Amino acid sequence: MTTSSRGRDARRQLGMAALALGALGVVFGDIGTSPLYALQTVFSADHGAVKPTEQDVFGVISLVFWSITLIVSIEFVLFIMRADNEGEGGILALIAKIEGAKLDKQLKFGLIAIGMFGVALFYGDGMITPAISVLSAVEGVKVVEPSIHAMVVPVTIAVIVVIFSVQRFGTHRIGRVFGPVMLFWFAVIAAAGLGQVLAHPEIVKALSPSYGVEFFGRHFGTAFIALGSIVLTITGAEALYADMGHFGRPPISRAWFFVVFPALTLNYMGQGSLIVNDPSAISNPFFLLIPHWGRVPMVVLATVATVIASQAVISGAFSVTKQAIQLGFLPRLQIRHTSAAEIGQVYLPAVNWFLFIAVVALVLGFGSSTKLGAAYGIAVTCTITADTLLFLVIARQLWKKPGWLVGIGAAVFFTVDLAFLGANLTKTEHGGWFPLSVGTIIFVVLSTWRRGTKEIRESRIEAEGSLQSFVDELHAADPPPPRLPGTAVYLNARRETTPLALHASLEHTHALHESIVIISIETTRTPYVDEEDQLVVDHLGYEDDGISHLTAKVGFQEAINVPHLFALACTRGLEGNAREEDAVYILSQMTLRPTDGPGMSLWRKRLYVALARNAVSAADYFHLPADRTVTLGSAIDL
Repeated sequence: MTTSSRGRDARRQLGMAALALGALGVVFGDIGTSPLYALQTVFSADHGAVKPTEQDVFGVISLVFWSITLIVSIEFVLFIMRADNEGEGGILALIAKIEGAKLDKQLKFGLIAIGMFGVALFYGDGMITPAISVLSAVEGVKVVEPSIHAMVVPVTIAVIVVIFSVQRFGTHRIGRVFGPVMLFWFAVIAAAGLGQVLAHPEIVKALSPSYGVEFFGRHFGTAFIALGSIVLTITGAEALYADMGHFGRPPISRAWFFVVFPALTLNYMGQGSLIVNDPSAISNPFFLLIPHWGRVPMVVLATVATVIASQAVISGAFSVTKQAIQLGFLPRLQIRHTSAAEIGQVYLPAVNWFLFIAVVALVLGFGSSTKLGAAYGIAVTCTITADTLLFLVIARQLWKKPGWLVGIGAAVFFTVDLAFLGANLTKTEHGGWFPLSVGTIIFVVLSTWRRGTKEIRESRIEAEGSLQSFVDELHAADPPPPRLPGTAVYLNARRETTPLALHASLEHTHALHESIVIISIETTRTPYVDEEDQLVVDHLGYEDDGISHLTAKVGFQEAINVPHLFALACTRGLEGNAREEDAVYILSQMTLRPTDGPGMSLWRKRLYVALARNAVSAADYFHLPADRTVTLGSAIDL
């Protein structure tokens, strides 16, 4: 091997290590802080009758280890993460791939609906994670000094207020320290577990799957209910997939197998060993695993780690919402880019404060991490099951994998996923109703907006008429309408139809601008579009009439900056004297009127109208200059 090739390999390995370190800070915060509350919830009197005996503890640790192995290591890291959409992951990436597949119309509709419900439940997860994580960390003070337990909820709320208040500043600065902090966290929890394992090495036997099988054989009902709490050990599995676009699959895989998985395994074994030797440790096995002198520093470190975990989930909610808007599942919301260098760094005020109110309500309503555990698992298991289903369809229909192979995968994955889902459904009345209720409400919003937009699109197509016919009539008019100096840019959803605002301009002024550019934004099913592929210019058959159509393609992760796209187009063959610096942007403003006509039910039409009225203006969403934007209105019945 030459010196230069060795140097390239060294740089590649260094870059991979840096990405893996970054992934520790963003991707693994949720699953990495699960040891704070998972086993405590399993042995809680409120969530079943698992006894702190050696047989039951070994059975629980076996189920924990193999649940993490099967669902996180095998299902997600080795399989589902291969189903990326141009490098991006997450359930919306799966939906985008399903939409592009050639499937039966009804099947595709059903799969997209399931995916949409998974997206809706993601928000429920995003509400519960900060609440349960920060609560569990602050509850460590009760181990240090039980008399100050009354301070747990107030301190938790104070931490949550800080977390959500700093979101508007972005995470690109403090994000640099997330990786090292989480690396230190995993080292500490691994060391804490290892010390107990070395003192009582018999706990290593619990890694055998036979103990989990025996646990089910002895106490099937108890073991099945325990799965509803054991699922807390795999929370964050979706985050590995959803955040894949930031780091890539190899760095996440390496961070998982070389750091996170071993650390979690050691810590859970350590907690299990502690409970076997001191059954009273079920009150808080994580903090009781720490020597007395280290508990106060551990409370501080755990609080920092849970803040990082919460940050990752909140940032994920921002990213998912942005993707949902781009893919047509939500109305336009205000999106602020908090970093000039990283396109993924966004802040959505409406989502931030919606999550904040929900998280504070959860802390006040449930009051402890143990009680919140009942609400947590159901959102996670539903989302994982939806991921699995969409992945298997993609493997069969898009990748053309053999039916027998997909069938084996379905049998293994669904057996595990549905077992967890069934166990968590038993907790519906104890808190599981919350994420299901949130998911149902958000699903109604997503589906209503998507269907209502489709119905509006059909009405608009009829009202707008053919663009080519409009241009042909202008060209044949005798005399032609007078032309005003300057450039008018009209935004229109479709390439084939005439903007309503263009109709209105001609009707009211009986004149047109000297240069007219109609821009249609096409959001692709890929996250990003290369600049050379973004623009398609069409002169509509007449190169001398000053009317052009511009199709601008943007990825569903990208911000839509129409002036930038138009300026780029001006350098690529737009006819006439079109210039971005003095262009006037003319928008079509629709007034929606819900009716008793065919289509959606009246209450859903009213919901759609309410969502549309509260959407951010098109001028802001498309980054149009306020002093050069004109809006012309029209009414459409829904």
